[in-house]
Amino acid sequence: MKDGLDANIGKFQNPLVTVNGERRATVSLTNPQTLWFNTGTLCNIECVNCYIESSPTNDALVYISAAEVRDYLGQISERNWPVTEIAFTGGEPFMNPQMIEICEASLAAGYEVLILTNAMRPMMRKSVLAGLTRLNEAYPDKLTLRISVDHYKAELHDAERGAGAFEKTLTGMRWLRDNKIRMAVAGRSVFGDSDADSRAGYNAFFLEHGFDIDANDPGMTVLFPEMDESVEVPEITTACWDILGKSPQAVMCSSSRMVVKRKGAEKPSVLACTLLPYTPEFELGDSLEAAEKDVALNHPHCAKFCVLGGASCSA
Repeated sequence: MKDGLDANIGKFQNPLVTVNGERRATVSLTNPQTLWFNTGTLCNIECVNCYIESSPTNDALVYISAAEVRDYLGQISERNWPVTEIAFTGGEPFMNPQMIEICEASLAAGYEVLILTNAMRPMMRKSVLAGLTRLNEAYPDKLTLRISVDHYKAELHDAERGAGAFEKTLTGMRWLRDNKIRMAVAGRSVFGDSDADSRAGYNAFFLEHGFDIDANDPGMTVLFPEMDESVEVPEITTACWDILGKSPQAVMCSSSRMVVKRKGAEKPSVLACTLLPYTPEFELGDSLEAAEKDVALNHPHCAKFCVLGGASCSA
């Protein structure tokens, strides 16, 4: 592996062309299905490899308010976006004191809701549990919590999230199971397991605890590759689509946007990508209309995480 200081030198500089002068690939927002909201970067824990550097002290992205979320829900209708899902990430979303109100506004507007959570202490507060119970009863089959379980073995999960984290998350998952709130799981590939071995391990974990989660459904058990900017990756040119046999419409920024609120900002802004909250180039404006512009694939994550998935676009 190349040293991080030597990786991708000269690449990902010009949004129009690659280091070799070839036309850089872009992606159009052709079918917006999911609008993401970052609820704030504050988190109850600090993970070893958190891509957004969430922690109990990082408030670079501040809590978004229910009123701000409602405004964007209205913009979805105004722009006639065919959105079916409103999704929330953080930080830890349940740190946001208005999270239940935000969730209810989204459900009441007719959307399915996905919340990414560690299912630990913030979720386990009595007021949050009462709110989740009420919303799940009022909007059956519309609410999903995707739980961060970095590995199905406690010692590996805790190596990322701190001693005792696995058991605390397991407690939260048991409560969700017992209250019939739909769960999915987000795992990680940092441990070197094959996809098949990982899914077999998660399947055994789910069976052991009676969790109704399909380990072989990539939408229910999501295994994320590591986003290591020190790895050398090719730039994505317009020719890559045909070489790889892949469509721009398969890339996340063709079907989603994310709303964030930066510390000190007067209003939220809309980003092209959930993975690049701190990269100014991917900030598209403060409205959904402004966010309809094409996105240049001008970051290593665009190649490694979103397009290639281990492939190569060398002819």
